[in-house]
Amino acid sequence: MAERVGEAPMPQSPQEPLAPNPLWRGAAPLVLASKSMARRALLQAAGLPHEAFSVDVDERGLEADAVAAGAGPAEVATALARAKALAGSRMRPGRLVIGADQTLALGARAFHKPADRAGARAQIRELAGRTHALHAAIAVARDGDILFGCVESAFLSMRTLDDAAIEAYLTAAGEAVSTSVGGYQLEGLGIHLFERVEGDHSVILGLPLLPLLAFLRRQGDLL
Repeated sequence: MAERVGEAPMPQSPQEPLAPNPLWRGAAPLVLASKSMARRALLQAAGLPHEAFSVDVDERGLEADAVAAGAGPAEVATALARAKALAGSRMRPGRLVIGADQTLALGARAFHKPADRAGARAQIRELAGRTHALHAAIAVARDGDILFGCVESAFLSMRTLDDAAIEAYLTAAGEAVSTSVGGYQLEGLGIHLFERVEGDHSVILGLPLLPLLAFLRRQGDLL
């Protein structure tokens, strides 16, 4: 979900280097302006050559400005994705730079990463037995211009949980509960919290992949 990032280059993915992809027609690899390993894994699985580095944007300040202007959680994700793409494009001239962000909302209320186990417990208690939305936004920029952007949503229904079940989950998940909004990672032990998930897997992981692929085909970078 939404995360504060710094300027240091990210370590290389532990996955094997990409084999040549006959579908790829781009002159240079994509650039992902994100430190998210889940987003890198999505690009890797789709065979899209890319490099990744983090960008320095004031996420909380941008969010506050967007909310003050009347933006809801989906619009906040869009604003942050655009800011990251633009910041990255200034650091990689001539390249296609992807910015992405994701917000979690219960109705109109947006959540942020819990600070600790107690914060994760409080978030899970509030989400339990209810359906919340994940809004994932993507933007692609080159040389300071936004070429493409979209936001897509997934809807997750958390099962009813008593205190014993919540404590068991928190113990099993350990420190990971404070690394994601909502106190869970759906691709890991967080799946045990849910009874229904509606939406594209890539949206849930924070990078709407199908719209990105369609854009790249229109650009001629993908067959």
